[in-house]
Amino acid sequence: MSQLKCIIRGVGSYLPEETLTNSDLARIVDTSDEWIVERTGIRERHRAAPGEFTSDLATKAALAALKDAGLQPDDIDLIVLATATPDNTFPASAVQVQANLGIRHGFAFDLHAVCSGFVYALTTADAQLKAGLAKRALVIGAETFTRILDWTDRGTCVLFGDGAGAVVLEAVDADSHGERGIITSHLRSDGRHKAKLYVDGGPSTTQTTGHLRMEGREVFKHAVGMITDVIEASFAATGTTAADIDWFVPHQANRRIIDASVKKLGIAPEKVVVTVDVHGNTSAASIPLALSVAKADGRIQPNDLILLEAMGGGFTWGAVMLRW
Repeated sequence: MSQLKCIIRGVGSYLPEETLTNSDLARIVDTSDEWIVERTGIRERHRAAPGEFTSDLATKAALAALKDAGLQPDDIDLIVLATATPDNTFPASAVQVQANLGIRHGFAFDLHAVCSGFVYALTTADAQLKAGLAKRALVIGAETFTRILDWTDRGTCVLFGDGAGAVVLEAVDADSHGERGIITSHLRSDGRHKAKLYVDGGPSTTQTTGHLRMEGREVFKHAVGMITDVIEASFAATGTTAADIDWFVPHQANRRIIDASVKKLGIAPEKVVVTVDVHGNTSAASIPLALSVAKADGRIQPNDLILLEAMGGGFTWGAVMLRW
């Protein structure tokens, strides 16, 4: 039996129609455009409309990715949806996406690793496809984080937005398609840091949804070191360096975290894809959203070497290196 590898066939995204600017937020909480931009680099973010759910955002991103790949929903036999804001406690929102797309075969499930979700989901789908459990997967990051924000807490409500991004991942013969494909993945978690970034509710604890709570300085303090950890592991596993990377696509949490990580790793600033200014932190959706933007505007080209990284609540963190 020949060995398999996984390539990205297409990428797509979806953003809700409503845009919330920093000036909009300044009318409901004690903040200002200057305060937000200086500390985060964020200028605006999107908010899902009433009655618009995570599965709706995910479905639209999935359709865009399928169109980009030149495929139809029936060509997909696996859906992995990374989200921390599912439609319901159960079933998985992924099965709603499956139903929305009219897919009646294969399997679908959610994956919960908060802001690291897309990196975890991509790694998980890669393993499933290589094991022969499916041929093509939709790997989606989708969030409606505005539904779990405390709009009186200016330290958190200004950071997050809603959106979705998706890629089509396909298993192919390892000797085909040149060097394209996922090259290496590295995942980590450390549950001792739960209290630094979490939601204070849940079915088993409070029987409520709860609100996001964050110790911002603590998260920043740990983020750069954790990001460096998995990226250096990626370099070591592949014999590459920062100079070999064509595009660095980090989780879009905070511009200061991105800039500090890039400086520490020696990655050229012009190689960094940044969308946090217009999307805010969309958690598991941020990396595929950024990929979609960079593909659409022509920056990402076939055979480019791309490094993805993310860090989120838990703490969880991880990196994926791939050849586009």
